[in-house]
Amino acid sequence: MRGWGIHKRRELRSKMTLAEVLLWKQLQGRKLGGWKFRRQQRIGKYIVDFCCPEARLMVELDGDPHFTEERLAKDARRTEFLESQGFRVVRFVNRAVLKNMAGVLEAILDKLRHP
Repeated sequence: MRGWGIHKRRELRSKMTLAEVLLWKQLQGRKLGGWKFRRQQRIGKYIVDFCCPEARLMVELDGDPHFTEERLAKDARRTEFLESQGFRVVRFVNRAVLKNMAGVLEAILDKLRHP
């Protein structure tokens, strides 16, 4: 199972959406308030888009495929699992990152500052 995670994470990193790439540029290197983020981090059987381990915060970006009934149910189960592991999950639609990066970053900072 461990090998699966490494290969899948590498694949996801190489196929990041434009929204993921742009948000990662703002999160990497402690650029957001000095907080360290990791991308494509494995937690249990899930791989999350961005994780700040210190704050136990997960940031997930959702594109159009996430808005089917089946996918919404799957995302709800995923969020429930992550929360059961002590993480908080914040979700944004890709369009929000592309159209309002400043607002997304401020919302993430707010979650980081107020656990």
